[in-house]
Amino acid sequence: MGDALNQRMGPGDDAGCASATSRTTMRGTIMTRHHDHQHIGTVSQQRQRVLRFALCANAAYMLAEVAGGIAFGSLALLADAAHMLSDVAGLGIALLAQRLIDKPVSVRHTFGLQRAEVLGAQANGVLLLATAGWILFEAVRRIGDPPEVTGPGLLIVATIGLVVNVVSAIMLARASGKSLNMRGAYVHMLADAAGSVGAIVAGLAVTFAGADWVDPVASLFIAALVVWTSWGLLRDTTHVLLEGTPDDIDPQQVERRLAAAPGVRSVHHIHLWHLTSESTALSAHIVLDGEPSLHQAQARGDDIKRMLADSFAIRHTTLELECHECDPADAGHT
Repeated sequence: MGDALNQRMGPGDDAGCASATSRTTMRGTIMTRHHDHQHIGTVSQQRQRVLRFALCANAAYMLAEVAGGIAFGSLALLADAAHMLSDVAGLGIALLAQRLIDKPVSVRHTFGLQRAEVLGAQANGVLLLATAGWILFEAVRRIGDPPEVTGPGLLIVATIGLVVNVVSAIMLARASGKSLNMRGAYVHMLADAAGSVGAIVAGLAVTFAGADWVDPVASLFIAALVVWTSWGLLRDTTHVLLEGTPDDIDPQQVERRLAAAPGVRSVHHIHLWHLTSESTALSAHIVLDGEPSLHQAQARGDDIKRMLADSFAIRHTTLELECHECDPADAGHT
């Protein structure tokens, strides 16, 4: 804030108050961080339990699908089993990413490994696209010469798969919140549930109409669905990694609220971005009215941070408090 703030304080003027404020702020910060860590830890543990259940259930069903696809000659089952393989790998990646999120901060990683969840979700998106490519290739190859399929066997295995997929998807949806990592796992389950529906349709068509061609056509449907779901996941994870503005926050509204805060003359150099899919960060330059003391400036900054947390759920805030506008020569710098 410059010499004006130092002159306003005087020798020892606010020293005792500042010292007491520092102790109070530090104590409050430690208690808040401890509470937040406990809450985040509980949520993370719940998500890990859900991911472990989904991983085990889908691994067991994947083996059943491979056996059923070979025994009944069904491409739809084998295609869904290949997708299940990517699901098992994807759920493993999601579980690993969820465990990395719990790693404590360090000198090397001052935010911890929070973005592991975004990287895990992006890896899942790539796996989904690769799986869709394989399913598409095999389906096109078999449409002209569909193999004989055992309809009743296909129907039984696909129905079991639908139950596994739906139960896993419901559990993941309930635990996901805004986490892209959990959304990636959920998208896998949702696409698999649709794939199981496609396999059931193929089983019914083969059983009651002898229409073997429905099996590869159902596989094309599965591939199209996987491409659609993976594209949205890749788009959103890339947006976070490129530190794009959060979609659920209006930057202009944030700027208006900052400018309207008591004791604020103007605001500039505002930056909004996602640290993770569930954590938003902000930095801004705040020009204060008058010539506040250092303690008064800090109190205004604390009020602004509380407003941002309460109104926009922005809890990682860096404010540069100023008593005059930045030099025009520095306008392009933060």
